[in-house]
Amino acid sequence: MVDLRPVGYVIGLLATVLGGTMILPMLTDIAYGNGEWPVFAISLVLTCLTGGLLALTCQNGAGEGLTIQQTFLLTTGVWLVLPIYGALPFWLGATEARFVDAFFEAMSGMTTTGSTVFTGLDDLPRGLLLWRGLLQWYGGIGIIVFALVFLPMLKVGGMQIFRTESFETFGKILPRAAEIARRIFVIYLGLSVACILAYLAVGIAPFDAIVHAMTTISTGGFSTYDASFGMFQGPAEYVAALFMILASLPFVRYVQLIAGTAMPLIRDTQVRDYLLIISAMVVVITIYRIQVNGDYLEHSVREALFNVTSIISGTGYASVDYQLWGAFPVVLFFLVGLIGGCAGSTGCSVKIFRYQLLLASIRSQVRKIHTPSGVFIPRYDGRPVPEGVLSSVMAFFMLFMVSLALLSILLAMTGLDMITSVSGAATALANVGPGLGDEIGPSGNFGHLNDSAKWLLIAGMLIGRLELMSVYVLFTISFWRR
Repeated sequence: MVDLRPVGYVIGLLATVLGGTMILPMLTDIAYGNGEWPVFAISLVLTCLTGGLLALTCQNGAGEGLTIQQTFLLTTGVWLVLPIYGALPFWLGATEARFVDAFFEAMSGMTTTGSTVFTGLDDLPRGLLLWRGLLQWYGGIGIIVFALVFLPMLKVGGMQIFRTESFETFGKILPRAAEIARRIFVIYLGLSVACILAYLAVGIAPFDAIVHAMTTISTGGFSTYDASFGMFQGPAEYVAALFMILASLPFVRYVQLIAGTAMPLIRDTQVRDYLLIISAMVVVITIYRIQVNGDYLEHSVREALFNVTSIISGTGYASVDYQLWGAFPVVLFFLVGLIGGCAGSTGCSVKIFRYQLLLASIRSQVRKIHTPSGVFIPRYDGRPVPEGVLSSVMAFFMLFMVSLALLSILLAMTGLDMITSVSGAATALANVGPGLGDEIGPSGNFGHLNDSAKWLLIAGMLIGRLELMSVYVLFTISFWRR
């Protein structure tokens, strides 16, 4: 029987902390003279009270470490329970959202997906806009710690290949997690402040700069306007592209960089290939825009750089409706969204390293076919790749494709058309944000979807953000028999 007390204790503590931070949007509404501050006061009390009671109830079960079962339950539980609390201000506040919409928005925020069901963002109280940004900012720092501490230990989707660089956590989860979290938080906060200052420097208003900095560094994509980043076309797009790239690089490399070692960042094959893909896509889109759309060079480069970076990093900002560019860019953006950023970053989707391992395995198999008597071992970053890692990566790809197909079918069964179903499933599992089509494309939102589709997408966002197998393993009989 799994002891749930350590899991409940940690979730209770995190819920209490989340509730405490509701004072920030509450004070913001008071400062701006909005009458929404009581909503945050009520949400704060409810969250802190229930979270605190849960932590106190489970306190006697808190130990020095967590078992594998408890770790799987904790990772899924955190991203399932905290969005419920995060949904309270939307449910009780000015949006007058039904619970499914409030929960969708909160889940999209905490998983840094960036899909939204709300319209009229320009007129929403500042406190709610800030809360949306804070949810994504919390989700961004949370997913980095999760990726660096827990996933390598759980051997999910090949993440164990980064176990050594992620400070060897097995058996000492809580102390090591605290050490990693402290270092990562300093870097994460530093990048956020630098992004705020950069946005202010290019003329963005202070409130918008703060919220957009939080959703940029978290690669979340929530905006304070219905037009998304289209409100800030110009130099701000270059600033956003820069910080989206920085946020989707491995944060462990920043730790090493601050420690005085720059070579790991420079030599990282993930970083090199990630930047190479972005550069290639920007060149291709720029040439297409100039030749087919008759656009001029600077404008084409800027829009291509911003939107390619936004999609590949999983941020999901849109400065224009790129569906109007033609079929080729739309297909390219769809495929780019399934690539994602680097492991151990706020970036979403499949991640660069998995494609690198897949290609290494394919090269090895091709060479074995050509020379049957030879011994060819797949290598990653100069190191031999263990068979278990390759198996895990192959299983991840297979599970991702099966999940994508199944979710697409289920969405279609709710009455959605094919483009909306497939792109909706892809954007949820990859945590990108906008889908394709008139309804959920870059100029639309998810508010008009039926409730069944919203619940399916909520599940997709959760499963995709937690690397699929971290959630699926909970539904196996063998997991509960341990």
